[in-house]
Amino acid sequence: MPSDASAGALPAPPPVELREAARHAWAEPDPTRKAALARALAEAAAAGRQPLDTQARLLAPAERPGQPERPRLVPPKDVPQRALSTPAGRAALLHAIAHIEFNAINLALDAAWRFPGLPPAFYRDWLRVAGEEALHFSLLVEHLAALGTAYGDFDAHDGLWRMTAATAHDPLARMALVPRTLEARGLDATPPLQAKLARAGDAGAVAILDVILRDEIGHVAVGNRWYRHLCALQGLDPVSTYPTLVARYKAPRLRGPFNFEARGAAGFSAEELDALATGAGADAGAAGG
Repeated sequence: MPSDASAGALPAPPPVELREAARHAWAEPDPTRKAALARALAEAAAAGRQPLDTQARLLAPAERPGQPERPRLVPPKDVPQRALSTPAGRAALLHAIAHIEFNAINLALDAAWRFPGLPPAFYRDWLRVAGEEALHFSLLVEHLAALGTAYGDFDAHDGLWRMTAATAHDPLARMALVPRTLEARGLDATPPLQAKLARAGDAGAVAILDVILRDEIGHVAVGNRWYRHLCALQGLDPVSTYPTLVARYKAPRLRGPFNFEARGAAGFSAEELDALATGAGADAGAAGG
């Protein structure tokens, strides 16, 4: 009779405690299963069905989150640009967006498990974000299938995760430079992409990006809220602290045009938006990017 350790034994169930379960989902390499775990965690956190240990210092099972063998990760300059006028070009663009959403699942899960000692709402916020990013990823994967392709069929780059890893020791830098900088770029980029996809006749992709833009405003707002909370704890001014962090971590320079309406809804202050409008914010990184 086979033992529990035999090849036929069932895998161990995921952890019950929310942050440990987030780390478990972070380490999962299969994209479909990772997305399902993230959505289940978001629902459990919202319902208060599982315990939350805010003080535990968890260790990563690896330096990187779990990811599949494909897509192949290459430098950003080596990701080919394709015309949206062709089905292959639209598939390549939507694959790139799907890869961003896959990384966004990982970074939200990472925020939920990595940083101890923060208020319970911090972890519940990021688990909700992980669940919404998982929905975005799943919608894009379904649309890619309708275009005759799949996640992993195109090369992708790893820029979003590199900044996530660089800020792994400091939640203040993480909130400043990932959600309210790198992810906020999506608020600016999405409407022009929708216009191009509409001209190409892909109404389904436009509708998916409507969902993504709506939710990403909330995700950037989460980053803004916790950035300001952490600045207040350390007696720092959020506006003047931000360019210091940009310089320290070599964050990307901000480039317009900016979606001021979406950025305002996501919690950027009037001072930050004014700086972007005059060009000072773009030069110094005074708001998200």
